[in-house]
Amino acid sequence: MDDKGGIQMLLAAEQDAQRIVVSARAGKTQRLRQAKEEAELEIAAFRAQRDEEFKKKQDVSTGSVDSNVKRLEEETDAKIQQLRKESSQKSHEVTSFLLKYVTTVKV
Repeated sequence: MDDKGGIQMLLAAEQDAQRIVVSARAGKTQRLRQAKEEAELEIAAFRAQRDEEFKKKQDVSTGSVDSNVKRLEEETDAKIQQLRKESSQKSHEVTSFLLKYVTTVKV
């Protein structure tokens, strides 16, 4: 009878150990799942932060490009107006010079 009691104790201990192992595995799986979810949330927050920083930098650089284009267009228009003014002032001189050159006969 004593042997049967010892065997029963061993079987009970083995079943308890098996329950402890199953419980530990389930706990480990749950902790891993939770850690993965937290990591995904952190990654998403970091990605959103970096995307916003990138968009800000892109807006700043695009804005400076637009302002440079506008400034260059204004400078170009000013130079064109200046050249037109100078050409209209000197066109009379050039015309008279050409007429004089064409009409002068060398003998």
